Amino acid sequence: MGGVLPVIFGAGGAKLSDDERAFFRESRPWGFIIFERNVETPSQLRALTEAMREAVGHDAAILTDQEGGRVARLKPPHWGAYPSARHFGKLYEKNADQALQEVASCGAAIGEALASVGINVNCAPVLDAPVGGADPIIGDRAYGEEADMIAALGRAFAEAHLKAGVLPVLKHMPGHGRAPADSHKKTPFIDETAEAMERSDFLPFRALKEMPLGMTAHCVYREIDPDRPATVSPLVIEKAIRGRIGFDGLLMTDAIEMEALSGSLSARAEASLRSGCDMVLSSSGLMKDMEEIASRLPLLAGESERRAAGAMARLGSLT
Repeated sequence: MGGVLPVIFGAGGAKLSDDERAFFRESRPWGFIIFERNVETPSQLRALTEAMREAVGHDAAILTDQEGGRVARLKPPHWGAYPSARHFGKLYEKNADQALQEVASCGAAIGEALASVGINVNCAPVLDAPVGGADPIIGDRAYGEEADMIAALGRAFAEAHLKAGVLPVLKHMPGHGRAPADSHKKTPFIDETAEAMERSDFLPFRALKEMPLGMTAHCVYREIDPDRPATVSPLVIEKAIRGRIGFDGLLMTDAIEMEALSGSLSARAEASLRSGCDMVLSSSGLMKDMEEIASRLPLLAGESERRAAGAMARLGSLT
């Protein structure tokens, strides 16, 4: 897919402004992300996603975060309320078969709801494995602490999404469950060894490594790279995500506005691509932020272009 920028942008409200249309037409981002500020009704949201694709002139990826539980951008009364991931983990401990059936049904329902309004990528499932003493930012967004269970439930959810015509995004690579801080607010430093993480944290991601999309964690893994969060660390991306986990899908950043990263937004975006991420995710929807980022990015090319094309090939056109 030539001629697009390796970036996912947001919009400011429920419809595109004239300035946004003009900017998106000129910059041609690879995709967009939907937040609560963009959501009113199904007909409004469908019109917005159609307008986004029309503005960029290609079948753009349109993402949202619809995990279930406390992370849901589309909410009642127009959309269903879905259980948290931990709900399915607790059920799995009592009846694994029932839990797998129910998480697949949930994945299908969410996927169908998103596809019906033109959203073709969901930033879920969360494959992190929380540990005692970790910050609660992951908490019940995770299926539980046991890697095999996380992998089984995450696979059932992800495969149901694919059948519904929505790409799942595995997050947060190579594992946010041990983070002692909320990466939205500060940089978490993780001291566990890579060998120990490979026996636990990395396992769910490795089990689903053939999935098309993954998202980085803004965490520092001190044994691998003592200074840089995974998103901007070529060592973590090469050794842990591409290496030990074996993920060869499209790797996007978590939102680069988060406080775990430092420097200007354009510097963060450039550093993430230079370090091995394929796609930058910018969530603010502010024109000044998007213009700054777009001015510094190269066109999508090379291995990143291959991975992006491979991901989208898993879908038909939703428009």
